[in-house]
Amino acid sequence: MTRFHDRQDAGRQLAERLASYAAEHPIVLALPRGGVTVGYEVARALSAPLDVWVVRKVGVPWQEELGVGAVAEPEYLYLSDTMLRGTGLSEDRLADVIAAKRREVAQRVQKFRGERPRPALRDRTVIVVDDGIATGGTIRAAVRSMRSERPKQIVLAVPVAPPEEIRALETEVDRVIALLTPANLIAIGYWYDDFTQVSDDEVVRLLDRARREHAAAVPAHA
Repeated sequence: MTRFHDRQDAGRQLAERLASYAAEHPIVLALPRGGVTVGYEVARALSAPLDVWVVRKVGVPWQEELGVGAVAEPEYLYLSDTMLRGTGLSEDRLADVIAAKRREVAQRVQKFRGERPRPALRDRTVIVVDDGIATGGTIRAAVRSMRSERPKQIVLAVPVAPPEEIRALETEVDRVIALLTPANLIAIGYWYDDFTQVSDDEVVRLLDRARREHAAAVPAHA
């Protein structure tokens, strides 16, 4: 399988697969941080507005990288029953971790969106973008919280994801588009030549740029 040069390259390739959705006048919601770089290219190609949907992984207290679920805006909590059983944890035992992640979500929403309201999703086509999926916990939390906003449809679009996660997530959204589906993922970054970490400042810059470009384009389509 061919790797992506960087997130911009992945976003442009993903946009080609999503071109037919331009007629739906969708909104692109990217998971920060890395998903915003990919999502910017998708939103620009589809002449769609770009925003974020903030999600934070909930890890086990002794090994934070091991996710048992995620917290998504506005107040959604997803915990994997399988992971809870495997670790012997419960929601009560994770209360402090969950509370901390809720605070992180609120802080990031403020940083990335400022005083702007959360985007209205009701009856809209929503394209959810990230730079890749490993275990699917954060994506699952994101799309379930979006679903409560009653969008017309949710399309999940990612450059790379393992086939078992694609199959699992097909029950959560209306369509999944993944450009690469390696049986042995190894790590998301393995599928990029350049997987440099995206900073908060870069996320803010891209969101501001996307808003200006979309606002400038709207009169031309009116």
